Amino acid sequence: MGTVNPNSLVPEDDRSAIQPPVAHRPGTLIHRLASITERLAADGLFVRRQPLDVDLGSGDGSFILEYARRNPERNLLGVERLLGRLRKIDRRGLRAGLTNLRLVRIEASYLLEFLLPDESVRSLHVYFPDPWPKRKQRRNRLINSHLTELARRVLVPGGTVYLRTDDADYFAQMTEVFGANRAFRSEETPTPLLEIITDFERDFLAKGIPTRHAAYRRD
Repeated sequence: MGTVNPNSLVPEDDRSAIQPPVAHRPGTLIHRLASITERLAADGLFVRRQPLDVDLGSGDGSFILEYARRNPERNLLGVERLLGRLRKIDRRGLRAGLTNLRLVRIEASYLLEFLLPDESVRSLHVYFPDPWPKRKQRRNRLINSHLTELARRVLVPGGTVYLRTDDADYFAQMTEVFGANRAFRSEETPTPLLEIITDFERDFLAKGIPTRHAAYRRD
């Protein structure tokens, strides 16, 4: 893939995120990447070897923290670019004693394409990504046909992508690109998963803005 400049992937205020690999650094859930060109050994990040779920764009952590609490039999990797958000999730996760939660600071699309090993993830969660609503901005959207291929690569057979958004146009794009990929088939989102409401979702619902959800299983 050529030479990659880590400064383009890790924000300027935290270049120290590129550090030697450590399976678990005491006192933090944040994993500092040793390399942005080698696949991540996800099993080495956690106390127990368990199925891995990845939350792409963890925001304030309202979803991943509750999901990790309710599902101790799964390992959760939260991906977030903003350091302040990541530190907030870290503090809350440590207080809750969530040994099945780890966090990484990098662009979600880069993690999918270059760092996650093939068939290593049980489910991907993508909730309320930036809709980039203007027509000329739509090329910046995370969910596109290329992402469906990345999802197919990293998911185990039978693995699932879960999607949520408040933007009708973006939802139409999500369902179009996953519907067009023959490696996936649509299925219902489990009720226990829908019961975990993110802060974004709570705000939208309070304002009367409907949210939309979809799920696609890899064959």
